[in-house]
This record gives sequence, C-alpha cells and structure tokens, in this order.
Amino acid sequence: MSTAARCYALVPCAGVGARAGTAGPKQYAALAGQVVVAHTLRALATVPALTATLVVLAPDDEQFEAAVPGLAPARCWVARCGGATRAHSVAQGLHALRQRGAGDDDWVLVHDAARCLVRPAWVQRLIDACIDDAVGGLLALPLADTLKQAEGERVAATLDRSAKWLAQTPQMFRLGLLQRALQQAERDGVAVTDEASAVEALGLAPRLVAGEIENLKLTWPADFALAERLLETR
Repeated sequence: MSTAARCYALVPCAGVGARAGTAGPKQYAALAGQVVVAHTLRALATVPALTATLVVLAPDDEQFEAAVPGLAPARCWVARCGGATRAHSVAQGLHALRQRGAGDDDWVLVHDAARCLVRPAWVQRLIDACIDDAVGGLLALPLADTLKQAEGERVAATLDRSAKWLAQTPQMFRLGLLQRALQQAERDGVAVTDEASAVEALGLAPRLVAGEIENLKLTWPADFALAERLLETR
C-alpha cells in the first residue's frame, strides 16, 4: 500500500434477518458445511492488506464463538456493541476500532456478513483502487436489466438504467470521514442504507469499483440455495 494508513474490515453482524426465512439470524444459518458468517470471515482473513477484521455483534449474542471456531484472535476481533440498525452497529464498531488503536486516517472496509461469497481478490481490487483516493469507494455493478417503477403489482414506468449501479460491499472509507458522515446523518435524520449514502450526504462522491455478480447478499430464501450451489462449485 502506498500510504502508512492501515486497513481494517468491519462486519456488522447484529441483525435478525427477518426476510431470509431462516429459523434464527441469517448469519448463523447453515450453508455448505459452515454458517454464513464463517464463509465471510474466512475470506476476509486471507486478504493480506487487512490488519484485522472487527465483527460487531448484538450485546446478547451467545452464538458467535461456537458457530465460527478457529479464527485467529490477532486478526479477528469481536465487539458486542451492535444496535437496532446497520448504521448504529457500524458507528459503534468505528468507536471500538478507535479503542483498539485505529485512527482517523486508517481505512475501514465495511462488509455485509451475509455477502458470504466474497473473494479475497475482490476485496484487494477495492483496496488497490481506493487507497490513494480522496474519498474512498465501494464495489458495485452497473445495472444490466431494464428498470421498472411499480405501483402495487403493476408497472408504473420504465426508468432510464444508464449510469445506474447496484451497490455492494465492502465499502471503503477513512475512519474519521465515515464516523463524521454517520454522525451528521443521524443529526439530520437522513436514512442511511449503506455507508456510501452517508458519505454522499456530506457532498462527496465515492468511487465506484466494478464488483462481481457472484458477490450477492443473502436476503431471500432462494438466495441460500443459489449460494450453496455456488460454494459447492468452487
């Protein structure tokens, strides 16, 4: 890397996954012989540019250590400080990183626990593209399909898909900038659906780095069957 700043991964893992149709939190659903989040963390653990990964759990989480055994404690840290929303969990995770010595200029790569098909090379691609960027950026995919706007179950309009991208993770920003963006969004009552949207609300333009269609987020029941097939073919 071309700067002295370190890179940390931050994985919010405090959600309940209500849409996934699983018996419990989707990050602990079984998938190809491991739980979902275990696949995610093992991929991040093999990215050489990452100093460590911080997993943000719910305060009452009692499953993690048993569900994800064998992770090196020097490179995988746990903080039971997650909140009711993703933005709150990420904000609390940034504070926990500061307590472990991270500073304003260090990079934080926020990654969804449920994007368990992520590959180390994709994470490295993002780091290489953003390490010298003034803002930071995210993995994303140019929209390929025709985009429809709905009213109920009917099409209301066909929208222009040019210059439209589907946001993925990791999303990579300097700790100080991301912390400031999340604090400002909370003060302004801005709905934060991802870290890039908080940074955008400051008037900044994150870099779009081409991702992969395989880097899907497990959200609906059918996603789990697809992910299992993909993992089995690797």
